[in-house]
Formats: sequence, C-alpha cells, structure tokens
Amino acid sequence: MIAEKGTVLNNKEIARGIYQMTFSAERICNEEPFPGQFLNICVDDSWEHPLRRPMSIADVNDNQLSIIYKIFGEGTKILSEYKNGYSIDLLGPLGNSFGETEGTTPILIGGGVGLSPIIWFHKVLQTNGVEHKIVVGAQSVDEHFLSHDPEENIYLTTDDGSTGEHGTVMPTVKKICDEVENPKLFACGPELMVKAVHLFVNEFDFPCELSVESYMGCATGLCQGCVIERAFNGVKEHSYHERYSLVCTDGPIYHAKEIVFS
Repeated sequence: MIAEKGTVLNNKEIARGIYQMTFSAERICNEEPFPGQFLNICVDDSWEHPLRRPMSIADVNDNQLSIIYKIFGEGTKILSEYKNGYSIDLLGPLGNSFGETEGTTPILIGGGVGLSPIIWFHKVLQTNGVEHKIVVGAQSVDEHFLSHDPEENIYLTTDDGSTGEHGTVMPTVKKICDEVENPKLFACGPELMVKAVHLFVNEFDFPCELSVESYMGCATGLCQGCVIERAFNGVKEHSYHERYSLVCTDGPIYHAKEIVFS
C-alpha cells in the first residue's frame, strides 16, 4: 500500500450524475494494480469529512489512474468539484483482484458505480484477446455511457427500457449463460444486483467472482467495519475470525461460494 498525493488531470461528467476522474499517481501505478483493486481517497482535509472514500480503480494508463463515481452525498459532491491541477490524497492499491479466466467464457456484469472494475477488466481482456461478454445495467439511458452493441458482445439493460434490454441484468445474463460454453461470471454493482448474481450462480453451480461493495472506515483492517459472513464450513460458532471476513483486506473480490449475504 502506497500513500501518495496525486494530481488531477481531468474530472468530467460522463453520464447523468456519474463522473470520471483521472489523476497522476506514479508510485501507486508502479505497484501494478489489477482490476478489482481500489483506492482510499481523502476528499477533504477538514474535520467535517474525516473518513476516506473507497473507490474502485477504473483504469491504469502508464502513470495515470482513473476512477468512476456517482454523486451520493457531500463527499462525492466535493470530488465532482475538483479541478485540473488539484492535489488528491490517495492510499492504494488496496484489496485483491479478479482472477483466472483460462478455459472459461468470462461474463462481466456491472451496474451503478460498480462499473469501474468491470470496465477496466473488459479493457484488459480485450487487450489480451480474451473473448468475453459484458452486461451493464442502469435505471435509464441517461446513466449509460457505453453503447448497446450485442455484435461486439456489449449488452446494456435499463429498468425503464429506454435503451438495450428492458429490465435488470439477470435475464440477459441467464440468456448468455445458456448460449456460451463454460461461463464464468464476474460481477460488481449494487447489493441487490450482486445478491441476484450470487443466487443464480449457486443454483446452477457456475464459477463466479463477486466484487463486494462495503462502507469502510479505514480500508486497512483496523476498524473492523466492513464485515461479511463467510459460508459455513463446519467452523465453530464462536470462531469469529473464521466465520467473518473483512472486505478491505480479504476482498473485495470473493468466490461466490465463499460468502453469505444476509
């Protein structure tokens, strides 16, 4: 983990309420982060916002990093107001990353601000010539910044049917899984979406890696605030550290069979 002051190079709205920020961060980039890992960002050095915000990395290009974020509250509103040349306080790269795809057809599933690691993984697989599918969900066309293009294996879904497939990501995911050989799912997004993917892959015994979003106080394992329950495998009830996992240090990527959603 590296503590570094980066410099904002670009910060713009790319869809309704969704922003992409790019900044220089040479030392963190030298650690060779991979899709799934994240940064912990200090958005304001005042006591009004003492906690850092965890943000998944959306791209790495030489000595530059990108994040994609949505305005949810005061912290992300402050981020949206950063100008080119501003200093940004970073910790990273944190957490683990997406794993093996060999012998499978990767199906990447993203929604909301969970798009960041999915978009980056999509780029990495394209660069490496790995055939894959990507399914991205949103409430409406205004929240999409990709184009629905099934011929290029890019599938968009919208709750209101304003672009792509009408509905959640799951009908499209199920259809793709029926059409390809050896599907392996990789998902990141809102909790309801991740839970739906989790239920689906456990029912049909598909391999799957889930990026779990969680509120974090420190992102280093000290505060014990980002707990998720592990799947029960004969562990004693009182064995806390074997029954529960910290998303910040053990995750955020988990195999679907490793965890339980309450």
